[in-house]
Amino acid sequence: MVKLGIMLEGQEDLTWEKWHDFVDRTEGLGFESLWRSDHLHPLVLGPQKEALEAWVSFVTLAARTERIRFGAMVTPMTFRHPSVLAKMAASIDVLSNGRLEMGLGAGWCVPEHTAFGIPFYDWRTRYGMLEEGLEVIKALWTEDKATFKGEHYTLEGATSYPKPAQSPHPPFVIGGNGEKRTIPTAAKYAQEWNGINLTVQGFIAKREVLHRSCQEIGRNTGEISTSLAATGIIGRDDGEYARRLGVVAGMLKSRKEIGDVSPEELMDKGFIVGTPDRVVERILAYAEAGASRVIFQLYDYEDTELLDLIAEKVLPRVS
Repeated sequence: MVKLGIMLEGQEDLTWEKWHDFVDRTEGLGFESLWRSDHLHPLVLGPQKEALEAWVSFVTLAARTERIRFGAMVTPMTFRHPSVLAKMAASIDVLSNGRLEMGLGAGWCVPEHTAFGIPFYDWRTRYGMLEEGLEVIKALWTEDKATFKGEHYTLEGATSYPKPAQSPHPPFVIGGNGEKRTIPTAAKYAQEWNGINLTVQGFIAKREVLHRSCQEIGRNTGEISTSLAATGIIGRDDGEYARRLGVVAGMLKSRKEIGDVSPEELMDKGFIVGTPDRVVERILAYAEAGASRVIFQLYDYEDTELLDLIAEKVLPRVS
């Protein structure tokens, strides 16, 4: 069996009202975790749509929920200095009584960085910043006085309180499929690696890369859990499925990811789609392949029946 989380793209016209309603319902329906992207402006719906700042939104989530775990999938290290991010995350972890998952990545969206005047470095530099940032955050979370000297970041006897509520610290989740840097970085630093839109066989192959990376540095693979985040489309019948597919296809048209294709073709792209029975079958296949958590990525926040359907027909059968 597997933990089932929900993810939404918080930059795509997510208002405070929609966010709070989604948070309350996700908690109340019994999902294990709630995740959202961390972007500064919409990527598919146009520049005038709402895009709630991710870490500010986590404050209200932490304050109005009691059980559900949460985090970003993922926060780019390029957006915020890791010292500031460590302070923010520790405070939110305390506010939530220890429910934060620390999802981190190197950053990828060039137009977004350009629009906001944030430097977008070459991939070697960005991954260097990610690895040093992980060191900085961990030091500020766990040491009384943190000192660090790197190429990108420096700490000189920095004190940071409060410390996170979780011990020894909130789990680091590294998300991404890259075999050259992302997965080896997860092997070195993370408590969880998250694959994105992978087929079952693709997920197995990436887990093997993770295990080899752990062996190369002498880390026990049992220290790192593995999970999957995938675009999800579900309907009680073919008509309802087709309607929801149309909504998601309309939102993702600029990415050319889906269109008038069969569920089988979408599953070959790593999506989780179809009727509840087919979705359950797919999620359990990922669990058998080693996923401890599957994150169902949704796009239509205003489909009030969608969460209810997943909670009723999928959640009890997989968790």
